[in-house]
Amino acid sequence: MRLSSATLAQLRPDVARPAYDRAAQATGIVHLGIGAFHRAHQAVFTDDAMAAGDRDWAITGVSLRSPQVRDTMVPQDGLYSVTTRGGPSGDEIRIIGAVRDVIVAPENPGALAATLAAASTRIVTLTVTEKGYLRGPDGRLDLDAAHRGQTIYTILATAMRARRLSGIGGLTILSCDNLADNGRVLGELLQTYCERHAPEEAAWFARECACPSTMVDRIVPATQESDYASAAERLGLRDEAAVVTEPFRQWVIEDRFATPRPGWDRVEAEMVDDVRPYETAKLRMLNGAHSALAYLGLAAGHSYVHQAVADPALFPLVERLMRVEAARTIAAALGQDLDAYADALLARFRNTALPHRLAQIAMDGSQKIGQRWLESLTVNRARGQDCPATLTALAAWIIHVRGDNGPVDDPMAEQLNAIWGKAGRESIAAALFGAGGLFASHWTASEQDLQVLTDLIAARR
Repeated sequence: MRLSSATLAQLRPDVARPAYDRAAQATGIVHLGIGAFHRAHQAVFTDDAMAAGDRDWAITGVSLRSPQVRDTMVPQDGLYSVTTRGGPSGDEIRIIGAVRDVIVAPENPGALAATLAAASTRIVTLTVTEKGYLRGPDGRLDLDAAHRGQTIYTILATAMRARRLSGIGGLTILSCDNLADNGRVLGELLQTYCERHAPEEAAWFARECACPSTMVDRIVPATQESDYASAAERLGLRDEAAVVTEPFRQWVIEDRFATPRPGWDRVEAEMVDDVRPYETAKLRMLNGAHSALAYLGLAAGHSYVHQAVADPALFPLVERLMRVEAARTIAAALGQDLDAYADALLARFRNTALPHRLAQIAMDGSQKIGQRWLESLTVNRARGQDCPATLTALAAWIIHVRGDNGPVDDPMAEQLNAIWGKAGRESIAAALFGAGGLFASHWTASEQDLQVLTDLIAARR
């Protein structure tokens, strides 16, 4: 029997379930890019907020492409389980009720537009990954791609127009993706889009909406068949939308809203004036180390994070990247202990109860290396400080995009392959990071750094 509203009463008695009347909650949040991470992170915080007494913050999830999430969640009335693994009490499982509905944007743009234009909708959250922002290598918006089909820009501009014409107030638009200064970046990209493709909305957006920055942190591997089987055994019901995650969770949010919001801060989220120290630490230390483990680990024959971090040849590199090369570039907030943060990260990486595939982390590297590695390289080079660990990881990525570890899952895969074919082993580093190189706007390598990269690439024949 499958999990749904009708079968909730048949759950095993030790399974926690929503502690509020789901039917009485109006939709207050629309989430673009609903996937496993959102279901294990923002939706859990929102579920907790409603359980604590907040009302009318139910979530309508939006898939921008595939109907898969809709097809798994709608038959379950939006219900699904979250299993946390690796905690002191062993596995814990609960049912999340915050998601009310799921819409597939290309299939039902009318329903999506109506939901975004509803007076009860006050917040839009996004987890569309770095590539969903449709930026070029220079960080600027690809205006043509942004206007093609159901993108976050066409969707939000349509919502702005409907709300402006009907006199409904603005929206708080909250990026939950791994972009440095993600709120400011999203706001500038949306403003650029509106000025070109929706000029009547540009001033209204600037006046009525807000895009606070956020930092999100929780490791959420892709759900495996064994996870579905384990969830079914624990629940006594079949759950085709189950997710697994770690006990740790963190959500730091800039306290700059244009609308009311849930009481996320009463259920462990942190409302701050400046998110940057937290997001920089996460991007450069956690995400930077994760990417290093992915490309170096795959090259060494590993499949999971816990295997790669246990490799005595890789651990010193990753620890140096995190504790030294990344940490020294971060202006920590008052009370933010970066060394303790590194300790906690390494403990999380070693969690064998939560296998996290390196191939999942390795996806879309061209969209990630800027904020994960290149910004650290820029700061360190300006201070005259060497970065052997970060350069070793970068060389592993350069080799990875040639296809040495298998098929390359990256929006720039064809372009990178073409550059490899033209430049070859001796010139690929310069073609990517030298003066005028593809990523030179993020970091222009010195002759010394180019030589180090070239030597590292040559050593991996």
